[in-house]
Amino acid sequence: MRNDVRHHRSTAGLSQAGLAKALGVSRQTVIAIEQGRYLPSLPLAFALARHFDVRIEALFHPDQEDLT
Repeated sequence: MRNDVRHHRSTAGLSQAGLAKALGVSRQTVIAIEQGRYLPSLPLAFALARHFDVRIEALFHPDQEDLT
């Protein structure tokens, strides 16, 4: 699943550590989400969307094969 977390984070002027602290997760978790190696839990996905004041659909984009 693709995501735009890195784009929103850098647009907001946040470091990975700063976002991690705001969300109560590790920096490694933020890195893994940004790289698409980790799909966040639903509560964490909602927390990310709330943090950036966007809808979840603005952050996460399922690939076609994810829909089958």
